[in-house]
Amino acid sequence: MSARIRKLVVQVDETRVEMGKAIEPPIRRAVAIAVIENPCAGRYVENLDELIAIGEELGGLLGEKCVKALGIEPGRAHSYGKAAIVGEAGELEHAAAILHPKLGAPLRKAVEKGAALVPSAKKRGGMGTAIDVPLGHKDAAYVRSHFDAIEARVGDAPRANEIVVAVAVTDGGRPLPRIGGLQVGEIQGTDGLR
Repeated sequence: MSARIRKLVVQVDETRVEMGKAIEPPIRRAVAIAVIENPCAGRYVENLDELIAIGEELGGLLGEKCVKALGIEPGRAHSYGKAAIVGEAGELEHAAAILHPKLGAPLRKAVEKGAALVPSAKKRGGMGTAIDVPLGHKDAAYVRSHFDAIEARVGDAPRANEIVVAVAVTDGGRPLPRIGGLQVGEIQGTDGLR
């Protein structure tokens, strides 16, 4: 069963100046959002395999849309993250089923590699609810310069029987990072941590 998508939204922000300093090259962050029908809305469903399959489908679709929106080769992606907002007729476990078991593998393929866990957030909300999609370096969780977030919001979603699913990808970390820690050039990318 594939996702019944009502709407797709793709947004890119580009930071060119921070605290009066030019950012060269500019840092770009993309978020791709799917508004989908929740096939489990309004009832308790023991087996959430349908939502798990939808998550797998959306991981690739949304990850590819982010990479395309950034205009980069997949291997040039730096950070990623995922989030979901469940409408009031759903439950948080519906978001968990989409985000956790299988969304990550196709997202990692879309950005080439992705040794680190994909940061995630989930919540319940009504139309216009926003969620911060947490970001972390795709290959090394300890890269502090890439701890960030980007907001995802769709004005007319989620309706009660919908789920908003967001994936974010960046081509860099925060502008002007200076809190130390593991640097991008030091990443080994073998354990997902360093």
